[in-house]
This record gives sequence, C-alpha cells and structure tokens, in this order.
Amino acid sequence: MSAVASRVAVATTVAAREASSAGHALRIAAWAQHVAAMAEHSLLLEVSTFPKPGLVSDIDNGSHTDMDAAMFRRSAAAIRPFFRELVVAGVCNAEMATLRRIGLRAERAMLEATRGVNTHRGAIFGVGLLCAAAGLRARGRGYVNMPLGRLVAARWGRDMVGGPRLPDSHGEMASRRYGAGGARQEAARGFPSVYEVGLPALRAALHATTGDAAAARVQACFALIAILEDTNLLHRGGADGLRYAQQCAQGFLDAGGVCQPHWQARAQAVHHAFVERRLSPGGAADVLAMSMLAADLERAEGW
Repeated sequence: MSAVASRVAVATTVAAREASSAGHALRIAAWAQHVAAMAEHSLLLEVSTFPKPGLVSDIDNGSHTDMDAAMFRRSAAAIRPFFRELVVAGVCNAEMATLRRIGLRAERAMLEATRGVNTHRGAIFGVGLLCAAAGLRARGRGYVNMPLGRLVAARWGRDMVGGPRLPDSHGEMASRRYGAGGARQEAARGFPSVYEVGLPALRAALHATTGDAAAARVQACFALIAILEDTNLLHRGGADGLRYAQQCAQGFLDAGGVCQPHWQARAQAVHHAFVERRLSPGGAADVLAMSMLAADLERAEGW
C-alpha cells in the first residue's frame, strides 16, 4: 500500500469512528428526549384522572387550597428537562450524588414555576429514578435483562438509603413519627408498589374494561391507596387517617372497582369523603404516574 493510500485508509477509519460516535450521541439524545416526554406525559395523565380521592384534577382541587391542575401542568413542563438529564446520567452510569444534584435543580425549577408550592417533589424522585434507570438500561453491559425498578435497587439502592435527608419534608416527618418506610425504602426495594400493585392493576383494568384507559387509572389509584403506607396521608390525618383512606379504597375495590355499575358515582363519594377530612394520598398519585411511565417504558423495551 502506498503512503497516500495508507493515509486515506487511516482518515477513512477515523471518519467512520467519528461518524459512529456522533450517531451514538444522537441516538442517546433522542432516547433521552423521548423518555422525558413520556415522563411528563405520565404526570399530565395523573392530574387529568378523575375521580381520585382527595387529589387535584381538572374537575376540582381535591383537599388542596394552594394548587390546581394548571399549576401541576406548569410544574410538569418545568421539570421535563431534568428528566432528560437523568436519562443521560443513567447512560453515563452516574453515581447517586449526581442524580441527587439533578433532582435538587428540578425541585428549584418546580418551586419557581409554582411560586413555592410542592407539586411534584415525590414524582421528581420516583419518576426521575425510573428515567435514570431507562438510561442505564440503554447502556447494555449487564443492565439489560431486568425491569427498571430492579435496576434502581441494584445500582443506587444502597446509596439512596444512606444519603442526606430533608428533615422538614412532610414525608420525612411522617416517617419519623409513625415509622413509615417512605419513598427511599420503596425505591431501594425496586418499587414493589409499582411492579406488584400499580402495573398489574392498570393492565387488569384495561383488560376488564376493554381498553378504558381513564377507568384503568382510577382503578390503579384506588389499588395503590389501599396498600400504600402513604406518608402524605399520615402527615394530614395521622394513623387514623391512613387507616380510613385504605379502608375506603379497599371497599371500592371489593365492590367491583371500575367494573361495578355506576362506579363513577361511588368513586366520587369516596373523593368527597377524603376532601371533607382533608386527606390527600399524594404518595399514591406519584406511584400512579410512575406505574404509567413504567408501563410505557417496559412495553417499549419488550417487557
């Protein structure tokens, strides 16, 4: 091979590598944008769902006087770019400290969009971790053959439990007072409420209602309220409030859930009972959004 031909061959190889690298970067960027859009969509679906006992929707503000559906939509739009960052961080196999810094910036953007109201702190944590796991799974290299929840637990679970806490958060105060596990323990265990309750409830209700997605979301919400040790309910209503909420939700399910005649009226009655007692199962709302995102992501990945 002549010197000229050799230089041409080297240049061609370098150009091919650069093109491959650029193509990979574009694919990662597109995947990150796609996952972030799915994450935002899961939050918008959650707020549009009704009846959800005590929670904000397009119909009313539930048990809340400081927030409405429009505020939730502004919040979801404000935090979407940080979901994209979390996907990219997952692709880079980032440490929990990096994910936490992105999450804190997302919280600041949320509070700026809502003028100081906490609309999505729990969702930033839970939905954000699923986004990071989606990025991690995109790496391959041993991270492919497991659900996203197990990826979260395997990669970040230990650091999550031992990390810094927000002592003034409602969830943290309720966890200390009542001994509830809270979102950290849930995440460190691989989100069992998503994979053992939320996802199965969504899928079963979709099948039972011949594809009524709105009804399936209501069914999943009630199923989650019935089993979650929701620190938002503990904060607002104490142990009695939590027990009351769980019993009401289970009663709705035992009567047939969204498959019973006139289920909307029965669900609305539970909603009004929660509002009367100022109960708001914010933890269930977060896990509902996470379940919808997990359903989309696991389906996209063939799970």
